[in-house]
Amino acid sequence: MIAVVTGAGRGIGRSVAIDLAKRGCDVALLGRTRETLASAAEEVARAGRRALVVPCDVAHADQVGAAAARVVEELGAPNVVVPNAGVVRRASVATMSEADWDEVVDVNLKGTFLVARAFLPSMLAAVKAGARIGRFVAVASISSTLGTKGQSAYCAAKWGTVGFVKSLAEELRGTGLQAMCVMPGSVDTDMLEGSGFSPAMGPADVARTVTFLALDAPDAMNASAVEMFGP
Repeated sequence: MIAVVTGAGRGIGRSVAIDLAKRGCDVALLGRTRETLASAAEEVARAGRRALVVPCDVAHADQVGAAAARVVEELGAPNVVVPNAGVVRRASVATMSEADWDEVVDVNLKGTFLVARAFLPSMLAAVKAGARIGRFVAVASISSTLGTKGQSAYCAAKWGTVGFVKSLAEELRGTGLQAMCVMPGSVDTDMLEGSGFSPAMGPADVARTVTFLALDAPDAMNASAVEMFGP
């Protein structure tokens, strides 16, 4: 089994990469910071699986395309793709800069589209050739369901992520591939700092849910958006 995780250097992405490795997946770790990716790759290797570090900014189509080509060449077509990379910039609508808005939407939403588009051909071919699993599991947010003061760009991007995943799922019906997403609430990561919310769960909680959707969930969960509120 081969998995691709974006934003894999820290937080939820790191936990997802390690959890999938523990379940027997070789993992391609994509992200912007080589040092944190390398650290996560060491954990994947300690789980006895191959780790491929691929520096990549998911907001740029050329980088995503090159990353996908490298993954397929060195590991093979992925069975699981987890678009997880995300950023947040907090400001009121009146004071948010266009650059900050664009960065948040480009990484969280456009990045999910670019990653799915880049890996889709190889995954479709693998399923037609007999691969048992082909899953896209995007990491959205509870902010996909509500609005939060000072987080208009993030909420808009995450609402869009769910809409994108559900549309992708409809396009995939009958192909052997499925698309799903998780919508965690307050997770104890660096991104939560400054939000005003207390953590309700850890990255490992989200990772276990992603792994369930990626490897264990029935095909009938195609288009599912799983909310996580914490214990």
